[in-house]
Amino acid sequence: MLRVNDSKRASIAKLFLYVCLAIWLIFSIFPFYWLIVSATRDTSSIFAYPPHLTFGNQFLSNAHQLFLAIPFLKSMWNSLYVAVLSTGLSLFFCSLAGFSFAKFNFPGKKVLFLIMLGTMMIPAQLNMVPLFVVMKSLHWVNTLTALIVPSAASAFGIFWIRQSCESSLPDDLLHAGRIDGCGNFRLYYHVALPTLRPALAALGIFNFMAAWNDYMWPLVILNDPNRYTLQVMLSTLNGIYFKNYGMVMVGTLFATIPLIILFFIFSRKLMGAVTIGAIKS
Repeated sequence: MLRVNDSKRASIAKLFLYVCLAIWLIFSIFPFYWLIVSATRDTSSIFAYPPHLTFGNQFLSNAHQLFLAIPFLKSMWNSLYVAVLSTGLSLFFCSLAGFSFAKFNFPGKKVLFLIMLGTMMIPAQLNMVPLFVVMKSLHWVNTLTALIVPSAASAFGIFWIRQSCESSLPDDLLHAGRIDGCGNFRLYYHVALPTLRPALAALGIFNFMAAWNDYMWPLVILNDPNRYTLQVMLSTLNGIYFKNYGMVMVGTLFATIPLIILFFIFSRKLMGAVTIGAIKS
């Protein structure tokens, strides 16, 4: 009887867990579902009460108005160009610095690492004015370079790779590489990078999303519509007296799709990076 009661309790607990997860899943997916529904309707239907929860027939019309209102493909290319280059540079420099902080000893290592971590406590808004002054002195104002170079390395990325090196890159593996004749850079390229692929994939997703969704800094540094990123260009759809929400929802949907594709491609590596060190023997 005791075993039967225990199995019933376990089944009830598991059922309760599944119900909670199903409710959480519905609440998580519903905003994206509502975005798709709104993209297929006009403004009056979006604000109708009770709200329409089924798909409409205005998607093609909204998309046509979107492409007529703004150079959507050009702004999407600008965002993709900035996101890919800034992510690639960030992965290179953050992995180099993180590997160095984790596996090499040099004078001032702890002090430099603490100073680097201290920069994470400074709000990004406080850096905009001095960063703008630097960009102006370099004649990079109104260029995409001003969006790429400042994000080429980050304290969070260096800290992330450093922790991943400490947990998943044993010193014995590096010693074996040195015995085989590898120098420091070859150790980084041939030994460290293959081991750090899950951490690099996760960091790449974080950096790509940050660069793709960035709005404030591109708004400050860019003044030419031909160089606007997607987020800044979508903000120009806000009219003074009227706003076509169906058109805005279509643009937002198109801007979200690349992030979803990226997540599904690298989701396994992302989960592997997040759970590194969770199970210890």
